[in-house]
Amino acid sequence: MTVATRRAVEETGRLLTGWLAQRLAADDVVVSDLTLPDAGFSNETAFCEVDWTGPAGPEHRSYVLRIQPTAHQLFVEPNALFQARMMQTLATETDIPVPPVPFVEPTAELFGAPFYVMERVPGRIPPDVPSWHRRGWVADLAPAQRRELYDNGLVALARLHAVDWRPGFAFLAPAVGRDPLSAYLDRLTAWFTWAQADVVHDADVVTAALEYVHRARPAIEGEGIVWGDARPGNIIFGDDLSVAALIDWETTTVGPPGIDLGWWLVFEDYLSEAQGRPRLEGVPGRDATIARYEELAGRPVRGIAYYEVLAALVLSLITSRLTRLLIEGGLAQNVATEYTTRVTGMLRDRLARAER
Repeated sequence: MTVATRRAVEETGRLLTGWLAQRLAADDVVVSDLTLPDAGFSNETAFCEVDWTGPAGPEHRSYVLRIQPTAHQLFVEPNALFQARMMQTLATETDIPVPPVPFVEPTAELFGAPFYVMERVPGRIPPDVPSWHRRGWVADLAPAQRRELYDNGLVALARLHAVDWRPGFAFLAPAVGRDPLSAYLDRLTAWFTWAQADVVHDADVVTAALEYVHRARPAIEGEGIVWGDARPGNIIFGDDLSVAALIDWETTTVGPPGIDLGWWLVFEDYLSEAQGRPRLEGVPGRDATIARYEELAGRPVRGIAYYEVLAALVLSLITSRLTRLLIEGGLAQNVATEYTTRVTGMLRDRLARAER
């Protein structure tokens, strides 16, 4: 996640129009309704409508432009091209629904960083701010509908984990001699070292959790594609509450599915109970979610307490750096700090439970 650079709408539209004209081999490209939302921390994002004349006549698409961050960043190596490759490979090698990615620009010539253009998939996303457990379109659904939405998300997650990654996703393979979980922990440790100066709140808990995930790592029972940011807030749902697309593949890797399930559980807590609010009626709690995922996957997930610590640790690193960036951006310190202390409190609780 990143704090996006502020770009001028008119200049962005002009540059994008010229670039698309070359890619579409059309001289009548019109980019309209371009918006650059403030929300979101994954990449610089813009939404637009595009019209042109193709060989078969007039064409229209709704596009999303995603530019690799050029200023503040939360991850050591943001990589927009990796995200584009993931979605393109998922689209060609699997039946996992993802947005089509028709255009990728690997150079930094146009916007100062690589970028890609994907089609905008119709549907709605459960919001993080304010939490969809508090208000918004999900809160307006009936309890049975919320249960259906949530279950459809879990079904999609289990389907992803069932994909055989070896035929088409060799670029995700860990280095020779490293198993997937070891490779994941290697990257996590490098990230911790890079972001350590920002870990100023409950640093003792974060450090203890890092030591724990290395010391107590469970035996791996199965491996597959790990989404890395598995949660309802990264799912586009259709009007019928079906899963229209899974988005945000920035931290995808290969590893045990417990990594994703732990993240799903921790993030739901972060958006509900950790904010002092119960989950919406119809949304399963922790134990019911685990049981349903295991039913869908056809196997138990052992060591789930470990993976919850791992998830809370990752989220602590994200929010620790995010807090500093938000303060630098003008947000009140006490408000920004709460993003971190809420998560480190969750981490403390999960670490104590895992070590009992």
